[in-house]
Amino acid sequence: MKKETLGMTAGFAGVAVFALTLPATRYTVMYLDPVFVGLGRSVIAALVAGLLLLVTRAPIPTKYQFVQLLSVALGVVIGFPLFSAMAMKSLPAAHGGVVVGMLPMATAVAGVFLTRDKPSLGFWLTGIAGCLVVMRFAYPEGVQHLLAGDIFLVCAIISAALGYALGGRLSTEMEGWQVICWALVLAFPLLLVPTGMQAPSGIQLIPVTAWLCFIYLALGSQLLGFVFWYKGLALGGVVRVSQIQLLQPFMTLMAAVLLLGERLDARTLIFALLVMAIVAVGRKMPVNEVSSASLDNRSL
Repeated sequence: MKKETLGMTAGFAGVAVFALTLPATRYTVMYLDPVFVGLGRSVIAALVAGLLLLVTRAPIPTKYQFVQLLSVALGVVIGFPLFSAMAMKSLPAAHGGVVVGMLPMATAVAGVFLTRDKPSLGFWLTGIAGCLVVMRFAYPEGVQHLLAGDIFLVCAIISAALGYALGGRLSTEMEGWQVICWALVLAFPLLLVPTGMQAPSGIQLIPVTAWLCFIYLALGSQLLGFVFWYKGLALGGVVRVSQIQLLQPFMTLMAAVLLLGERLDARTLIFALLVMAIVAVGRKMPVNEVSSASLDNRSL
């Protein structure tokens, strides 16, 4: 398989894991505090990540990489999990999943600034078209009907876009799984106090299904998904592979229907097919990539 195809495949696997994040979060915050859900999942993931780094004797990152890893941690270990959990306290998972459809364009923009890749006009036009389709689906009556939880979702999108782009760039220098593992370990000390303060007192009152969703968020959304995602970004390029996320809202919708019993109608299916077509077109649009070596030379 070509490098780009491998990247798109790995990226799709990551998106498939991420697609269950909002439905699982929505269910979990019905029983647990959003701060505990958002940050506690990273605490569990950090413990597993630390063990993996120790067992595999992963090399210690350089000073420069540590700075980048801290930024990744702020975006995808702290920012996105916390803000998305706050949003899911008041929004349906289906609505949140569609709004997160803005993330591919945000990631592409962040990727352009960080990697200096030069997408073609056709790439930008298809990306914008996909973004507009998702927005039309989410807000058929206009953005003046934004809900309060959407503010948290916007913060989550910005956090994830920066974390994705930075992590994707770092994954060209070190293994993708090491990027997320080191980011989790570095954030671990910052997570303990707020997570402990919001820990539930009556653990026996929390249903097993809520704890299972919480474990999924920790080991799936916060760890395994990133292993695939960063690998995909490294192989296929941040700008191009990020557009696979346009499929995530509709995968999230399906999960919301199956797991939470939320409604799926013909309009949703039509928009899903339209977005899939846009992704297929965008994949064929050229992106002039800058090699890691060239990028490092520019920074000197």
